[in-house]
Amino acid sequence: MIFHASPGRLNGGFVGVDIFFVISGFLISSIILENLNNNTFSFTTFYGRRIRRIFPALSIVLIASLAFGWFELLPGEYKQLGKHIAGGASFISNFLLWGESGYFDIPETKPLLHLWSLGIEEQFYIIWPLLLFVMFKSRLNLLTVIGVVALFSFVINIETTARDTIAAFYSPQARFWELLVGSSLAYLSLYKMHLLPNPDSVVAHLLSFGGVALIAVAALITRKGSFPGWWAGLPTIATAAIIFAGPQVWLNRELLSSRVLVWFGLISFPLYLWHWPLLSFARIVEGETPNRTMRIGTVLTSIGLAWLTYWLVETRVRKGTYIAAKSLVLCVVILAVGCAGYAVDTFNGFTSRLGERANYLDFFDGSLPELRYQTKMNLPEKMRDDCNFYNVQAANEGHATGSPLPGINDTCYTRNQAYEKAVFIWGDSHAQHLNYGLTQNLPSFWQVLQVASSGCRPRVDITDDQQDYCGRSNSFAIQAIKDSKPDVVVVAQAVEHDIERLDAIATEVQRLGVKKLVVAGPTPYWKGVLPSIVVRNFFERTPRRTYVGIDMAVIAKNQALKEHFKLTGGQVLFADLIGTFCNEEGCLVYIGNDERNGITSYDYGHLTPAASDYLAKSLLVPLIIGNASVMSSLDRAPAVVSSSDDRGPGSSLK
Repeated sequence: MIFHASPGRLNGGFVGVDIFFVISGFLISSIILENLNNNTFSFTTFYGRRIRRIFPALSIVLIASLAFGWFELLPGEYKQLGKHIAGGASFISNFLLWGESGYFDIPETKPLLHLWSLGIEEQFYIIWPLLLFVMFKSRLNLLTVIGVVALFSFVINIETTARDTIAAFYSPQARFWELLVGSSLAYLSLYKMHLLPNPDSVVAHLLSFGGVALIAVAALITRKGSFPGWWAGLPTIATAAIIFAGPQVWLNRELLSSRVLVWFGLISFPLYLWHWPLLSFARIVEGETPNRTMRIGTVLTSIGLAWLTYWLVETRVRKGTYIAAKSLVLCVVILAVGCAGYAVDTFNGFTSRLGERANYLDFFDGSLPELRYQTKMNLPEKMRDDCNFYNVQAANEGHATGSPLPGINDTCYTRNQAYEKAVFIWGDSHAQHLNYGLTQNLPSFWQVLQVASSGCRPRVDITDDQQDYCGRSNSFAIQAIKDSKPDVVVVAQAVEHDIERLDAIATEVQRLGVKKLVVAGPTPYWKGVLPSIVVRNFFERTPRRTYVGIDMAVIAKNQALKEHFKLTGGQVLFADLIGTFCNEEGCLVYIGNDERNGITSYDYGHLTPAASDYLAKSLLVPLIIGNASVMSSLDRAPAVVSSSDDRGPGSSLK
């Protein structure tokens, strides 16, 4: 919960899932083994208990999410929620999320993201009781078999993490070993009690205190980049050590068995279910990460809802009479909820809920940011996505760096002698969106070259690594600049500008003989998706300019860049994009009279073709050709922007 509510405070807080897997494996396997030992095990009884344990709280949270989404979510958001509700009800969330992961994935806007771990747990318990039953009846050495299966799963985890971190994160085969560690502890506690340490021994205390210390270390230092892999062993071994120390060792008896922690243990399952949807819905509605007060309030609310769910629902369903009937009703309810989610997904989020707003958002495919290439603006062609080394398939398969495409269109980087001059665009997707405007507005004797790969900041301290698409893209760009000898290089990237790195780029570009370097500053950044901000805040009367939803921290970073490049003595030209789009009245929401086609961004900060065209006319073309006075004599010269309402302080030609 700390990690979800404030990830910066506890970067490795996600290891709580690994702790949960070990505890779950220990508790559930203890029940199965004890019943097998007493010859009282029944599959009907076991799965009936799982249904009464899982389904009540899960059904309530899914129904509440479905209802909230009907009133608050946009069509694309609601469609996605419907799919995740269907996946949560059928315990396949991990597979759905695995398939959705990629460059444009935004986990914070998925209210049911956390159900991936419940999916893995329930997938384990579909097959594990049957395997234990067969092994027990066959009189096999259970500890040996559990150890072998756990080792096999751990090897899969290591191998998969090395080539595909996302697959390893969501794959049940790569996670089962953690539950099996708990299962092995269950076997030891039942059949090999003599191996457990004396609760008064130094060994027991070291195991308990050491386990808690290791969990703290894991939560503080673990990073997602190479997880689970070997790193998952840290919280897993730590949890196993605490359990192995036994319930009577001092720390376990006095601290972990305190009334407060036991109370949280009682409500832990509904608390797990409630807290993330509330935080995610707050993020979606606010359009940005909620402030600290709201996040604290959300966590407290989730604790209250968890207690009510436990007291009003769980205790009444899990106990009392009509046990079989309760289980049957719960199955019908979860099936109905899953079907409802499937219907929401199938009917595209029931767009009729929003009337005219739905028609507006349909242009942006429901305004889901990961669908930006599917808008009706024909973005791939206008941004020259064929000059991009980003390999969608490799990235979606979870490769840490992403294997690059084998090559890009040779017209992206090859100088055509039919053109007198050439400008070379280098960077990431924030460089790609400059292409349309420059192509439309530069004089006809200028060629536009480009090597720009999604998510790759331009840099010179790289090697041509065939397994790293960013390294491949940047090394290729440097070689292409050397070979094509462009008159001007334009460097652009997302907001994470590193001044020392930009200075190194300037030095390298000058060494290659390029006479002019233009560094493009960041675009105005919106705290969310701009079409969604329009619909949620001012659809009936959309202002041409606003500061509502603008990330002011980016404007501050832009100012620092401006100040730095003032000191370079004109060797590097800084293109103040924010100064072009923003003034004291706010930043441009749309250009011209078409509030849909003229919108300036289709997501948080990438320019639309209309905005790219406006930027080229107002700022970039004059900077590139270097002489504003000759603009009127050039063929395809940019039209004069007649409306002063469309012009920002950086748009005048100086």
